[in-house]
Amino acid sequence: MLIGYMRVSKADGSQDCALQRDALLAAGVDPGRIYEDSASGKREDRPGLLACLKALQPGNVLLVWKLDRLGRDLKHLLAIVDDLTTRQVGLRVLTGLGAQLNTTSAEGRMLFGIFAVLAEYERGLLIERTRAGLVAARVRGRVGGRPRRIGKATVKAMMGMMRDRSMTVTEIAKELHVHRATVYTFVDAHGTPTAAGRMVLYGKAARHEGEMLEAAD
Repeated sequence: MLIGYMRVSKADGSQDCALQRDALLAAGVDPGRIYEDSASGKREDRPGLLACLKALQPGNVLLVWKLDRLGRDLKHLLAIVDDLTTRQVGLRVLTGLGAQLNTTSAEGRMLFGIFAVLAEYERGLLIERTRAGLVAARVRGRVGGRPRRIGKATVKAMMGMMRDRSMTVTEIAKELHVHRATVYTFVDAHGTPTAAGRMVLYGKAARHEGEMLEAAD
């Protein structure tokens, strides 16, 4: 049995599925077995696609007009095809870069295997570039990853330590497990909170320096 899926990016009526529908019908898909979505390819919540994938049974063949009508990206596309293969469902692409792709044939499976290798290669390059960037950042004194969230208690501790002057900024940073630059981001050399520090302590409602200093005490 042939099952068709088609998608357009806009739901405002400025695009329609006529071209895709005609191609699917010409390929032999029954009109009642065509699923469709009007949504961006990047969206995960495509009810037409979910219903289509759920309806597929072993021995069925899924037909799409172009590959970009199906997956969000190459990784998503490969995941779909892997799932279809496991379920003994074929995939045929009618036009575009993947024209005549047919995973029910040995040639089609080999072609998709090449796609999988390219996707793995792309992931490897991304990981390598990320690691190289982190190493370069550490050499320059920066640490990658999500910045630590600074709370009120930490800012107040910075203020007290800076005012006490018994510790250097380096020692303060080490004690609080932050960078020297982070200390100066939230308090100045006299222990007074900076604009960033005031936002942490008092939020947007704080308007007057006197109110903020009073609250700090």
